[in-house]
Amino acid sequence: MSYVNPDPDPERTPGLEPGGGVPPGETPPAESSMPEAGPSEKPTKGWAKAPLALILCLVVLVAAFFLAYALVLLL
Repeated sequence: MSYVNPDPDPERTPGLEPGGGVPPGETPPAESSMPEAGPSEKPTKGWAKAPLALILCLVVLVAAFFLAYALVLLL
């Protein structure tokens, strides 16, 4: 990966005074963005399978515990 300077080159940017200043009434140049910045090409969607499976197992275990506890209280 090579380094890309995101700032405009003052030697080739029109409207800049010597030293990089902008004269009154002139719009400053916009900075270019870095090519590595921004969201990825293919964002992931939804939950991962392992965390979802762990949460579902925990919910089933808690529900089974309360069901068993209710059955013990009734008998």
